[in-house]
Amino acid sequence: MFLIFLGSFVQTAIGFGLAIVAAPLLFMISPDYVPAPICLVGLYISILNAMKHRTSVSIGGLKTALIGRVPGSVAGGFLLVLVSTDTLALWLGILVLFAVVVSSLPYRLEPTPMRMGVAGFFSGLFGTSAGIGGPPMALLLQHQEAAQLRGNLSAFFVFSSVISLIIQIPAGFLNSHHLWITVPLIPAAWLGYRLALATTQSLPKEKIRIGALLLCSVSGVTAVWQAF
Repeated sequence: MFLIFLGSFVQTAIGFGLAIVAAPLLFMISPDYVPAPICLVGLYISILNAMKHRTSVSIGGLKTALIGRVPGSVAGGFLLVLVSTDTLALWLGILVLFAVVVSSLPYRLEPTPMRMGVAGFFSGLFGTSAGIGGPPMALLLQHQEAAQLRGNLSAFFVFSSVISLIIQIPAGFLNSHHLWITVPLIPAAWLGYRLALATTQSLPKEKIRIGALLLCSVSGVTAVWQAF
């Protein structure tokens, strides 16, 4: 619950980061928490944030990313079935460290339709297999104005989380057990969301971002170390 609280705070503050912060350590607690429960909580937080920033959402700009998300999610579903638990743990850690590196890059990539489609595909691949679908999209959209960034990422995550969850059902990674263990995490997610709304207006966005990257680095290194 604490990990979900922390991840929800980060995602509400900077637009993404719930799974990056929480997924690797939740996986160490129990592999059952990844990917379905983390996707369910991500869907909940994304709905809250999308409603909060609905006036800043540009669905037209997300169209190619949403199209690319579908085949990416299917590929992620196959990956779930084919890899072992240890491999998935290693995959989680590497993805988180990759996300940290990407988020630290000073380069600015313009979100062209082709790049958005590619980012959508990899978001689907990573999001469905490991619950971490934010980094590819965040890389392209990170230079948008804060409310627009949060709104567009949240709207994309609502759609993408639903697609990932649909794919996870026939793959055997979403059933009543996963729904049951997700229930206690929802209040923690709401508290993280509310605290972020109450505090992030007075906190510099860059400091929140740096703190989130440090947490992610620890989470990613821990997951890789555990896999070996």
